[in-house]
Amino acid sequence: METMARVLIIVQNLPVPLDRRVWLEATTLARAGYGVSIICPMGKTKYRAGHEKLEDIDIYRYPAPPEADSVPGYLFEFVYCWLMTAFLSLQVWLTRGFDVIQACNPPETYFVLASAYKLLGKRFIFDHHDLSPEMYEAKGGKKGGLLCRLLLLFERLTFQTADVVMTTNESYKQVALERGGVPAERIFVVRSGPDLERLQLMAPEVELKQGRPYLGCYLGEMCRQDGIEYLLHAIKYIVQDLGRRDVTFVLMGGGPDHEHLRQLTRAMGLEEQVTFTGRVTDRDLCRYLSTADVCFDPDPYSEWADRSTMNKIMEYMYFAKPIVAFDLKENRFSAGDAAIYARPNHVEEFAMIAMRLLGDTDRRRGMGQRGRERVQTKLAWEYSKPALLAAYMAVLNRPQCQWMHKRISTARENQ
Repeated sequence: METMARVLIIVQNLPVPLDRRVWLEATTLARAGYGVSIICPMGKTKYRAGHEKLEDIDIYRYPAPPEADSVPGYLFEFVYCWLMTAFLSLQVWLTRGFDVIQACNPPETYFVLASAYKLLGKRFIFDHHDLSPEMYEAKGGKKGGLLCRLLLLFERLTFQTADVVMTTNESYKQVALERGGVPAERIFVVRSGPDLERLQLMAPEVELKQGRPYLGCYLGEMCRQDGIEYLLHAIKYIVQDLGRRDVTFVLMGGGPDHEHLRQLTRAMGLEEQVTFTGRVTDRDLCRYLSTADVCFDPDPYSEWADRSTMNKIMEYMYFAKPIVAFDLKENRFSAGDAAIYARPNHVEEFAMIAMRLLGDTDRRRGMGQRGRERVQTKLAWEYSKPALLAAYMAVLNRPQCQWMHKRISTARENQ
């Protein structure tokens, strides 16, 4: 197949292919005829190779910095990762070459690198994964403080440097329009949907319930802003206040708060009811979610969470599981009536909804079926591919892009 163009994707948050969105983007581009290279950090235990080729995609990795837990630590991480990425980008440019740089946030620091390559005729796509200023506030940062203003500045400079912006939902598109000043014709909404080739609905395995009638699952990163402490307090209310010991809770995922959350679980006396698996293989993810009776998204209200699409919700829906979540704007768009929504940050209401769901088999089944149908017909990654490819046609000035962009926008309005 003739190579349409050469692409360099930069991601700092996770190693690839562990970053599912980036890997889906990369494989979609490669299958469409693009030559794809990726620069990312190494993993802690897996994905340690400095360079490897997977599915015709060249992945270049640098040693990950220590996990930051302070302002100086975050500054060191940004500078270190930027310099390592710049060095590896030179290696890719001199060996494989590239026509387009796609930088995924956070952080919004790669506009400087992209600006240098734009002087050489390269094009720049900003893949807008997260709202960094709002995430900083959700992690406890001061709204309107110096660091928050600096993040807003970097965000705007990245928006203004980009030739095309890909963003994950309509809420993020509004940020690009209003805060970034990006013209609408340069913004493409590429939603993060589950890959139905990767996920497989399996027969339930009763042993995963550890001898109890019910299984409740959480899947996702374990960071401060992800609300797992809210979930643990809800579990404590269920077990200790309501006296319900008939539910096994399994929390799947890793992240900087993982060990803290395990310690908090022990301090609450919940070790018998709560199991932390760490990061799981695709097979184990499918086993647990195929067996679960209810799934949780405990992200509490913040400006970041209210506007962000939580990938875990679509994965729960694919497995036809009813969801308990807090009432957030993008949660409602994704899940619709596949979830029941507690008032934001109300732990006891969250817990009570979960218990009522476990007592109503027919309702759980109906919610799950509606969620699975919504994923299969509207939200799977398959429905995001046209927008991704249209964004690339636009950045390369291919004539098909305007027709595709209009068609995609019309389809989204009809969802």
